[in-house]
Formats: sequence, structure tokens, C-alpha cells
Amino acid sequence: MTTTVADGVTDDSVARPGRVPVSRGYRFELVKLVSQWRIRLLVLACWIAPALFVAGVSQQSTLPSDTLFGRWMHATAWAGPLVMLGFAGTWALPLLTSLVAGDVFAAEDRLGTWRHLLVAVRSPRRIFVAKSLASLTVILLLVAGLAVSSAVGGLVSVGNQPLVGLDGHLLAPSDAAGRVLLAWVAALAPTLALAAIGLLGSVALGRSPMGLLLPPLVALGMQVAQMLPLPVAVRLALPGYAFISWNGLFTSPAQLGPLVIGVVVSLAWAVLATALAYLLFVRRDFTNLAYDGSGRRAITIGLLPLAGLTVLTVAAVAVATPSTGSGIQQDKVQRSVATAFAHLYRLQTRQLHRPAVTEARLRATAACTKSDGQGAQQGAGNDWRCVVTWHLPGVAVAGTAIYQLDVTSDGRFVADGDGPKEVNGYFLVRTPTGDEPNPLWQFDGNVELLDTTSKG
Repeated sequence: MTTTVADGVTDDSVARPGRVPVSRGYRFELVKLVSQWRIRLLVLACWIAPALFVAGVSQQSTLPSDTLFGRWMHATAWAGPLVMLGFAGTWALPLLTSLVAGDVFAAEDRLGTWRHLLVAVRSPRRIFVAKSLASLTVILLLVAGLAVSSAVGGLVSVGNQPLVGLDGHLLAPSDAAGRVLLAWVAALAPTLALAAIGLLGSVALGRSPMGLLLPPLVALGMQVAQMLPLPVAVRLALPGYAFISWNGLFTSPAQLGPLVIGVVVSLAWAVLATALAYLLFVRRDFTNLAYDGSGRRAITIGLLPLAGLTVLTVAAVAVATPSTGSGIQQDKVQRSVATAFAHLYRLQTRQLHRPAVTEARLRATAACTKSDGQGAQQGAGNDWRCVVTWHLPGVAVAGTAIYQLDVTSDGRFVADGDGPKEVNGYFLVRTPTGDEPNPLWQFDGNVELLDTTSKG
């Protein structure tokens, strides 16, 4: 269509206004999201609730010791953000990505506003980019609130104290803060993967509630898979593993192999799911007011490529990594238990004001068996038993202590002292932050599933 001006010459520029730029569309979509009452409640909750939770739990006599780093919430501010990260990866982040990314396109279907939006913007591609960026911005704001709020709550209630790592060594407050930040940054990768799955479900399934439920269902499936006795290659090829592999940051040396693989896999899922969502969106027929998603397209363009990516990733990880089976082997368990015991023995020595001793002079070793030596000496289970032996300078007889281990499929273990009570029994030790349980009574550890760290 053209417009005739006074001299009779047609002027297309008058009749064809330019498309709305992405930056303007992004601001418009961001305002739409933030104006929703449920998004505002989520932002307030993420920036306030973690601080109250961490501060409240840190002052309780009973700690969530079954949660990683939960037993140290009395001792340092940096345990709280890690406890919150464990909870967020399991429950909070899948739900947050569902409520934001999983509904950003479906909301237009429910309200019937696609025609108005297309007339205003004149480009499905720009609409997709603007909506995706707006939902990503809100999700990053929510994740930042969880991390910052939990750290502030810990600093106010406990203070900036050192953190005991998963191998028993003591992390200085600045080092602990840096690793906590890296752990939350690493968790952004699987969060982006879930957000991209939410975008894909929102586009493919329209106003159907299944699009909204897709990120939590995928996250739940990944969690169930991580609890199964899967081979290492399959476990690392699932994007949910990046919610677990940050544990390796809190050992010395850091166990970076699984973390890097988990982040790369999650980012690959995020890129592919976003590209599939874009492909489905630009091919959609917006003239159909009764559009309610396409089940066949959701499978052929959505599900099958992600399944193919998983198969390719499993093959790539299997070829690239030297580990086979569960990755939990007898020598790894023994090395991890001995290392953690030596570090924590030094901590106990300092707390009891005994003469200092180094790990090298202790020469701590561990002899571990599974199922009383019956069957294969590898794999997860609560039937691991370890006898730790160490030497003190000037003492001819070596010391021994017994631990019962519960090793989970992802390599984390909890060691429970089983005597002698003077070494690893339950008793309180006076510390600068108050009375704390004997550090050798129960402790958390981590067995690296890949054979990449130094064995020295």
C-alpha cells in the first residue's frame, strides 16, 4: 500500500512504518512480566526469604546435617548459601523457570493477544527474542536474590568465618566466598537449560498446562536418574548433574572435570532447546485463534532432537573420560576418607589445644570394605566400613578409628564415627563461634567419579 503526496509522487515510507526494535520490545516484555503480581511476589520472596531462613536455622540447636554443608551453618556464613543452593537446584529453580519462561508465550494464547502484538511489532522473530531476553532477565534476578540473600543472612547471623571443605581442609573466608560465588554461577547453566525447556514447552504446547509443568517434570526426571546406579558417562551427560557437580569446588585440588562437563552439557541443552523453540514459533500459524499447541511437532521438533543430543553427549563423555561403571571404587573411597580424616584431625587438635601436627606426619590411611568384603568393592551403598589408621610423632602405637559410610550414587558420602569415642565419638568442643560437635564425629566427603585428580 502506498500514499500519494501533494506533487503526485508516491511515498512508501509514509505508509510503511518501521519495525519495533528489539530493545524496545524487550523493555515492553520486561514491564509486562514485572507487572504481574506473581512475579513481584517471587522477586520479594527470593530476596527476603533465604536470609530469614539461613539466619533462623543458624540460631537453632538442630541443624540440617543431612544436607550438604548443613552441619556447618553454626560455624560460618558461607554454609548457608550452599545449603540454599542445594535446595534451589532440587526444587526452587525448576519452579521459578516454569513460572517465568514456561508461561511467557502461553500467556498470549490464553489472553488471545497474539494479533495485537504482531500488529505492533510486525516481526515474530523480534517477539521471540524480546520475550526470551525478558524471561532470562527475570530468572537471573531471582537467582541473584537467592544467592545474595542467603549470604547476607549468614553474615549477619554467624559472621565471616572459615568454611570446612568436603575433604576436611579449612577454607579462608575470602576463598570460601569466591567458591560459593563460583558454585552459584555454575548452577546458572542448568537453570538456563530448564528455562529453555520452559520456552520450548510454552511455544509447542500453547495454553496447555503441560507447557508450564515441563521444567519441573524434566528436573524431577533428572533427579530420579541421578539416584539410580547409572554409568558415569550417562550421569554426566544429563544437564541436571551441574546442580550437583559444584561440590567439587570445595576440595583441594578442586574436582573440576565433572563440573566443566556438567556446565557444557547444560549450555548445549539450553542452546538447542532455545533454537527448537524459535523454529516452532516462527513456523506457527498466528491466524488460527483456536491454536492449542501441536503434539506431533512437540515430539518431532522438540523431544527427538533433545533425545538425540543426550545420546551424542553420552557417547562423547564415554570416549573422553577414562572412568567406567559407577566411578565409585574402593581406592577412591579410601583416599577420600583418609584425606578428610587427616584434615579434620588437625582441626580437632587445634580446637582441643593439643600440639599441632601436619598431615604428612600423621600419615593417615584408610582400609574400606563394602558389604564386609562380599561382592564387588565398588558402587554406592550404606554398607561401606572404613578403618582409619594414623601415627602421632613420638607415639609407637598407631591410632585407629572406625567409620560407617553411606555413599550415594553421585559420589557424596557421610562418614559416621563408630569408635573409639575419644576420637570420633560425640562430644562438644569449644570454638570461637560457640560449642560445636566433635569434627571427627560425622563428616561429609566427596568421591570424584572421574579419574582426573592427583592421587598423591
